[in-house]
Amino acid sequence: MANRLSDIHRKYEDIIRSDMPPYEKDKALARLMTDMEREFHVPALKNEQWEAENKPIIALYRVISESRTTL
Repeated sequence: MANRLSDIHRKYEDIIRSDMPPYEKDKALARLMTDMEREFHVPALKNEQWEAENKPIIALYRVISESRTTL
């Protein structure tokens, strides 16, 4: 899991540092979030137990989410 989170974080950094337009960054970040949802079974609704058991995952997921400029 740690290696996969590192890969996702690296992709996140690449997207943020890229020169793509904001709407393209948002789309790339949304795809990254979708990848995390599938791979780590991130629940659609807030689940405190899942979050407590998966702190590194939800922390990165929230960073990505908060980096999006449009929803």
